Amino acid sequence: MRKFLSVLLAMAMVLSLTVTGFAIEDTATTREPEVMTEEATMAGKTVILHTNDVHGAIAGYAYIAQLKADYEAKGAEVILVDAGDYSQGEVYVSDTKGLDAVEMMNATGYNVVSLGNHEFDYGFAQLKDNMSKAKFKVLCADVFNADGTPIFDANYTYTTKSGVKIGFFGMETPETQTKANPALIKGLTFATDDAFTKAAADQVKALKDDDIVICVSHLGVDAESKPYRSTDLYAAVKGIDFIIDAHSHTVMTKGENGEPIQSTGTKFANIGVIVIDDASKKIESNSLCEIKEDTAKDAAVAAAAQKIIDRIDKEYGAVFAKSEVELNGAKAPNGNRDSETNNGDLITDAMLWKVMQNKEGLTVNEDHVVAITNGGGIRDYIKVGDVTKKDIKTVLPFGNTVAVIYVTGAELLEALEASTYSLPVGGFPQVCGISYTISTAVAYDANAETYPSSTYYGPKTINRVSINSINGKEFKVDDTYAVVTNNFVADGGDTYYAFAAATSKFDTGMTLDVAVMEYITKELKGVIGKQYAEPQGRILMNPFKDVKVSSWFGQYVIDLYNDGIINGTSATTYAPNDTLTWAAALKLLLVSHGDLKAADATGADWSKNTIAKAAELGLVAADLDGAKAISRLEFCQVAAKLNKLAESKTESKFTDCADGYVMALVDAKVISGMTETTFEPDASLTRAQIAKIIYQLNLIEK
Repeated sequence: MRKFLSVLLAMAMVLSLTVTGFAIEDTATTREPEVMTEEATMAGKTVILHTNDVHGAIAGYAYIAQLKADYEAKGAEVILVDAGDYSQGEVYVSDTKGLDAVEMMNATGYNVVSLGNHEFDYGFAQLKDNMSKAKFKVLCADVFNADGTPIFDANYTYTTKSGVKIGFFGMETPETQTKANPALIKGLTFATDDAFTKAAADQVKALKDDDIVICVSHLGVDAESKPYRSTDLYAAVKGIDFIIDAHSHTVMTKGENGEPIQSTGTKFANIGVIVIDDASKKIESNSLCEIKEDTAKDAAVAAAAQKIIDRIDKEYGAVFAKSEVELNGAKAPNGNRDSETNNGDLITDAMLWKVMQNKEGLTVNEDHVVAITNGGGIRDYIKVGDVTKKDIKTVLPFGNTVAVIYVTGAELLEALEASTYSLPVGGFPQVCGISYTISTAVAYDANAETYPSSTYYGPKTINRVSINSINGKEFKVDDTYAVVTNNFVADGGDTYYAFAAATSKFDTGMTLDVAVMEYITKELKGVIGKQYAEPQGRILMNPFKDVKVSSWFGQYVIDLYNDGIINGTSATTYAPNDTLTWAAALKLLLVSHGDLKAADATGADWSKNTIAKAAELGLVAADLDGAKAISRLEFCQVAAKLNKLAESKTESKFTDCADGYVMALVDAKVISGMTETTFEPDASLTRAQIAKIIYQLNLIEK
């Protein structure tokens, strides 16, 4: 039976967090942790304290250092372990390309660490240099040099003072080969398919004489990481006693099927605790300690972190601009990895602006120049108020440079298709100069094989993405376009293999964060204004299976849906051929025109409220039966009156309708007949027809 221990030492082992000084990222998954407490003495126990996905939250190291000291004071032997992604995130570590993270982990007293994908962000040469200064063991069993040897030690046996042998081995996500800049990791091989499981199985075999075998993995449990998740590994490889996991920012003490897998979330939201009984040489328990603001800190480690924080704050803390709006730093939903954001608009605008300052260096016309950046590279919000260099550096921490590649329209379309294959996804294209639509109800048609050196599958056909226009002009698959992007994407990072093969490209050498700061100071005159209050409508979502972009009504339905005016009859159906009642037609007309709030057009009384508003405007009688079908003629009469269009004196071209309001809408190019000579005034109005009429009405209003 598991022991429930008393709370001791002024420091509760189960804690509730809000740590000031660094923000907690959204966790991809959260599972209810087991709540464990501890005994007054821990003599005869070995305790593994572990972290993952710290992402530059260096103030948190003081918590784990103090927790280690407290366990040691109670007689336990303590081992500190981290499962990767400590080198990137906050500017406090990205400024030195991860070196300060290593120094902080040295000061904290870590024993064993594995690598995360973000350890490779600054290139393998930088990673090796950083780790040459590490006082801890660095483990990685599934990434190999050109000669086939692991890039670091594959495994390590820690022997406790009591004689317990704990075998550790590290596993890195194969996703790194596309999440890190391909140009900076050339020559490295990331194990995939059978080689992936073999790498782990070989370590279990090598550690077979140890008492406990622990995999320190940066694999995660996200669905998009299948078949390289920690749960996949545990199912495929026998002999692993426990997995300390990372990558998906998951909070869990076990896998979905009860697997012995633990992960702490991100940025010291929790510290993982694994208790080993020295006598039985078995894992006795595992739990999570949640951190709170008043949790005790190790003074020396806290001072070391504060020294770095003070240095960075002094260097980057100067205010250089102001923002009148909040710029979206969320991942998803409605964030940079699944939708257009105002942050993405600002960044891509800056990228395009920077290159166009020297546009004479471009080999295509100005109307063929666009910008794309991967949504996963946008890492934080910009709040309303003062904006510092640190703020921009935190949003764009990777040090990527602005690059230009030349691609065909077909290659551009392939890149957009691949980078939106599933939502959310880190490759999601934030854009400037491109208007495109994603048909989210359509399944991605993937090739049978992944892109070379990738975990992503290229598209067999282009069926989810349509490019509506390029800089307001017709998109052509055979034309050549200049794409302003970052060097990570230009080299095929994330899902952008279609860009990697570009034969013509150049790098400006300017980092993305500096380009954005120049744009804000020079072009925006130091003020991020109301023009960035909302996304600018560059990316449209089509959730309807029965609406094709190419259909005569597709553009109208999709635009109105994205403007929040039209919804479907279900989440995935629009029912374009269904007819409308008076109440439904009036609702769409009044909401679109701004006379009725969408909130007042929902709920049990939506029909009553809609008709009351229409009557107030003099459009209908107050006692109108809203359930009756509305005809084409009736709707045209109401729409013309609402938009203050007088009856037209133009002679009707229709043999079946001479109504002046109908002709007023014809004159305004809002409507047309069912044929050249027939209008069919008494026919019921369909949902497809009303979408076109409302869309065209909005145009004449503008």
